[in-house]
Parts: sequence; structure tokens; C-alpha cells
Amino acid sequence: MLISFSFTRIAVTVRRWFEVTPEAVMEHGSRIELGLLVPQPHRGTESAAQKLVIDQAFWRADLFNKLDRPASSFSAAHFHPHFDDVEPSARQWSTDLTDDPWIWLTDQLTHIEARLSDAGLDPAIAVDDADDIRGFIPQIVDTARQFSPEDPMSRDADFALTKDAAERVRRMLVHVPTPDLVDRDYLGPWISQR
Repeated sequence: MLISFSFTRIAVTVRRWFEVTPEAVMEHGSRIELGLLVPQPHRGTESAAQKLVIDQAFWRADLFNKLDRPASSFSAAHFHPHFDDVEPSARQWSTDLTDDPWIWLTDQLTHIEARLSDAGLDPAIAVDDADDIRGFIPQIVDTARQFSPEDPMSRDADFALTKDAAERVRRMLVHVPTPDLVDRDYLGPWISQR
């Protein structure tokens, strides 16, 4: 499931995420991503449905926990301050993030112009959206909390919210150099989803 808060030029997407590291450690939690809305030509009449395209991700926060750690530890929480085309930059770690991810996320979204600048983009892109995004921060953070690892889910509940990422999970497994470390029973739904 992916929830989008789409403004004029910027979109904030929030979702539950699940992944497997090269060390075969399973991580899950909230993924919050900032991207640009790609202008689309109007189609049809004034009442016609319009295409919404979110592209050029420029910032991502992964408020994750490792499945083998206490649910409230945010033991894998990190962020990506920029992207190289479609690929996220290396994971960045912050004690402020792990100490209180919700205050940290609020601060990051409050300073949307800085997120653009850190990503090498013109902060003026946010001119029409910055105040609107700031006004929706409580809803965005509440949505992210719904997908938080603080509220442990069963494997099947986790899969129900992340089955659209099954192909990515299968691709991650290719990067595990010691395949016998992979818990294939737990990962069964992602492995078999087509």
C-alpha cells in the first residue's frame, strides 16, 4: 500500500516497507519519500480523470526496525539525503532519528526547502508547496506512524501491506552471499508472489 500526499510540484509518499539486507537481516517499517510531480498535459474534458506521475525521488526516510530486535528500537532507521537518478544515496544514520523518529520526521518535512537543496535541486521548486506541506505534516506523520515498526505485525499482515514489493524482495535475496542464512519459511509469501 502506498499513500500519496500530492501538492503542486512535490509529492510525499508514505508506505509500509519490508526488505532483506545482504546479511540476510529482515527490516520493516515506514518509508517516507519525497518526489517531484511530473506535469502532464490535460486530457479529455474538464471533468476527465487526469494522470498523476510522481518521479524524481529526491529524499527518503526509512523508519525501520530489524525483525530480531525490540519493536520500538528503530534499530535500522536511516535516511537517504539525495538520489543519483533513481538510486538512493548511501544510508545515513542519525541519533536524533533513532531517539525520536516522529520529531525528526516533522523537522525534516518542516524544512522542505533544505531537503531540495541537499538533493542538489533548486529550493524554489517548493515555492507553491512548502506552506501546504507544513500544514499537512501532522497527517503525514500520523500516516507514517500507522506503518511504524512500533506496532508489531504478523508476517501475513506485513505481507498484505508490502506484497507489491515482492519482486524487490526477491531481487534483494540475490545479494545475500550466504543463502542458507535466509529464512525462506518467513519470506515464503514474498518469494512466491508473482
